[in-house]
Amino acid sequence: MERTLIILKPDAIQRGIAGEIITRIERKGLKIVAMKMETVSQEKAKYHYDEHREKPFFQELIGFITRSPVILMVVEGIDAIKTARKMSGATQIADAIPGTIRGDYAMHTSVNLIHTSDGPAGAEREINNFFKKEEIVEYKLDSQKWLYPSSVLDK
Repeated sequence: MERTLIILKPDAIQRGIAGEIITRIERKGLKIVAMKMETVSQEKAKYHYDEHREKPFFQELIGFITRSPVILMVVEGIDAIKTARKMSGATQIADAIPGTIRGDYAMHTSVNLIHTSDGPAGAEREINNFFKKEEIVEYKLDSQKWLYPSSVLDK
């Protein structure tokens, strides 16, 4: 099983659609193993967006993610990273197709509702930025036997 970080950004919280987005994630079959709400500190935001530090929009990213609370989640599943990214839709809103979270709800690329890790190394780094190991809960989700063939679960 793979894990990834999902952030429901301030606009998802302020618009009152966080619950609907969480429902989509659960209905898809991704297992939430950690979740909390917090206002992201400047320090955590700068670390999170470090790859964009030299880009002209870096301060805008920091200002946005720290402006209001976010919901942070660690989700788990087979191909969780790829699945979460496909569900989110393209970062560029004009390219986000209907049926994706951004395609259905976002109007501008700078205000795009959700963050998902871009790969295994990024997921590990981001999860460790926002969660302590003891905040991640290990448990069996009974519905997994209805989501994956037994041959996959037995591995």
